[in-house]
Amino acid sequence: MPAAALPRRVISTPGPSGLGLSGWGNYPRASSELLAPQTPAGARDYLLERSGVVARGAGRAYGDAAIGTQSTISSRGLNRMRSFDAASDQLTVEAGVTIAEILAAFEPRGFFLKVVPGTKFVTIGGAIAADVHGKNHHRDGGFGNIVDSFRLALPGGETITCSRSENAALFAATLGGMGLTGMILDATLRLLPIETAWLRQDTRVAGNLDAAIDQLDSSASSTYSVAWIDCLARGAALGRSLVYLAEHATRRDKDMLGSGLETFPRLRASRLAVPELFPGWLLNRASMRVFNELYFRRGAAHPGKPRLVHWDPYFFPLDAIADWNRIYGRRGFVQYQCVIPLDRAHYVLAEILDRVSRRGDASFLAVLKQLGEGSGPMSFPLRGYTLTMDFPVTDALFAFLDQLDALVVDAGGRLYLAKDARQSRATFESGYPGLAALRDIRQQTGANTRLVSHLSARLGI
Repeated sequence: MPAAALPRRVISTPGPSGLGLSGWGNYPRASSELLAPQTPAGARDYLLERSGVVARGAGRAYGDAAIGTQSTISSRGLNRMRSFDAASDQLTVEAGVTIAEILAAFEPRGFFLKVVPGTKFVTIGGAIAADVHGKNHHRDGGFGNIVDSFRLALPGGETITCSRSENAALFAATLGGMGLTGMILDATLRLLPIETAWLRQDTRVAGNLDAAIDQLDSSASSTYSVAWIDCLARGAALGRSLVYLAEHATRRDKDMLGSGLETFPRLRASRLAVPELFPGWLLNRASMRVFNELYFRRGAAHPGKPRLVHWDPYFFPLDAIADWNRIYGRRGFVQYQCVIPLDRAHYVLAEILDRVSRRGDASFLAVLKQLGEGSGPMSFPLRGYTLTMDFPVTDALFAFLDQLDALVVDAGGRLYLAKDARQSRATFESGYPGLAALRDIRQQTGANTRLVSHLSARLGI
């Protein structure tokens, strides 16, 4: 069948008066023709025919990274798993396959993904484009570390294979390149063998930010570590946290800590969902203080005693609530994620949390993690600490976030592009010294004039 006859669809063409497309934060919204190819050849043809275009996975980038200035190509029709080699643990899938779909198929067979972000509802193409990181980045690096190769459709119509030995510069620039080097068609990943579906979790209580950072520092040998932070705590309790350490549980761990549990229990879909008309005013300072206090007391009730937890709530706590992004109301929210180098982390994060606690409208699920070095010139991580918080969109929010940006820039840190919806070009350029490498690659392939998202136009990438 000739390429022109392959199945392709235009899902919608939102007009100027329509709602348009948005990321997971529901802010901002922009008009963009949404295209839905059903084959890699169809995706390549759309890319060849259009300018002002970018690929989009499951729409879990929070801001405007996956919205083309003219057209947006959905990868969700590229949802086939191509092959699995049990001898090498290598899995080849199309770019629109999600982490959730891989885990559903392979976790019961004793395989996991060594690196996963905070939601399983992201596509493999999106995970590569954002070089997503997990609770083990300090030990195992980002998602790019488990990618052996991928096929990339270039805007001129050529499809090439990229790996660490073939088109290596393009491979590196694509990791964290936010879809601006080409459209990922498929990828070969390495899976992680596991003995059970359980994690052996150890919960530790940190009375303030310094204690939380010290706990994470002293627990760097743990495979997985993350701290939930009470963003509204003040004074001596500023940054009080619950630190969750975990390892994949062996069969022996399961027998000792969870006798009678199934080794790979069937994962049940959650029935909890946030309604479309959820009133955003319910999420206020008082309600968040109550939530944070109850959450902290519950977590602090039995510290230091290892227990088994299923991988799903440990890695993906918010996935249990469908459409949880609606909780912030119609105006949406901004997720703010920064990373601060190790030598400045204590002071700068304390200053950020103090300002946030005094303002009083930060997220109910703020996260602190330790990071290692990034994988490519545009990868977000650097050796330090990353703090993630949600803020409902208000008229006064952006001036406040500009103040936080100034603290991050002065400390030599940066903001995560997969979460960004509003940082300035100056803030961005100060944080990404590898930007020149991406710009060179884009110019060489012609992507600089063809692959244009609202994020890349805003930041001048």
